[in-house]
Amino acid sequence: MIEVRQARYFLAVAETLHFGRAAEQLAMSQPPLSQAILQLERQLGVKLFDRSARQVTLTETGRAFAAECRRLVAAARHAQEVATQAESGLVGTLRIGVVTSALSEPLLGTLAAFRQARPGVDVQLTEVDTPSGQQALLRHEIDIAVVRPGTPVRGLRIRAWRHDEFVIALPPGHPLAADVQAPAESAAPVDLARFADEPWVWLRRDASPDYHDQLMATCRRAGFSPDVRHLADSILTQLAMTACGLGVTLVPNVTVRQSRPPAAYRSLTDPTEIVELSLVSRDGTQEPLVEQFLRTVEGG
Repeated sequence: MIEVRQARYFLAVAETLHFGRAAEQLAMSQPPLSQAILQLERQLGVKLFDRSARQVTLTETGRAFAAECRRLVAAARHAQEVATQAESGLVGTLRIGVVTSALSEPLLGTLAAFRQARPGVDVQLTEVDTPSGQQALLRHEIDIAVVRPGTPVRGLRIRAWRHDEFVIALPPGHPLAADVQAPAESAAPVDLARFADEPWVWLRRDASPDYHDQLMATCRRAGFSPDVRHLADSILTQLAMTACGLGVTLVPNVTVRQSRPPAAYRSLTDPTEIVELSLVSRDGTQEPLVEQFLRTVEGG
């Protein structure tokens, strides 16, 4: 197998048909170049040049070999360019795991800005829950996770991204339901304690332990433990169950603004700010595409 260096030496002679001029182009002396071409011919077992005292010409074999050498050198140059662009975060594949509720702003705007700035990057999204997203990062199956807050995991770095407040979601026929077409902010706030005796739709703890615990802590601060009757795997499923009349639930206000199932929403008299989304990536590594995505987040 020939080396790219050998192909460049051969092409320099093939294009100039002069060992002296070829050596000048390559910034080397002529004897080592002549010796390199002789070694190449011996290695291949062919004659690439006809040499005489007056001129150097390519053999038929040499002309065919030159075409392949040009492809080899071009491929090597392209590989170098790709490596340089990848190191700059301009090409490659960025695999992002997202929880369902993240498929709104600010993620949508961030993805649009990132793809516009780096059209050569293939962005691939996979739906995850928080625990599976963290494990997928550790297994190098994804590069970044947009998930609800989770317990810190060794080897991962977590940064809060989207902050929000809980609102109460009510079945359309509930006595305290506001106009189902109106946002939560347009109706008078209500005390969470008023729903202590209601049937509740809840999020499974194994889907997002810390988010589940935020829900529970919010109710306990209001003086009660919820009567959990129905369990969901995602916020959107919580809302769908509530819209079916199964019970009430707490959801982030941004979910209400981005998704409008036929449930009613009321803000709370004592709202509690929550970290609704976090960005999680592998710690201690320099991954250009991940770092560029995080810079896009900061720029937004």
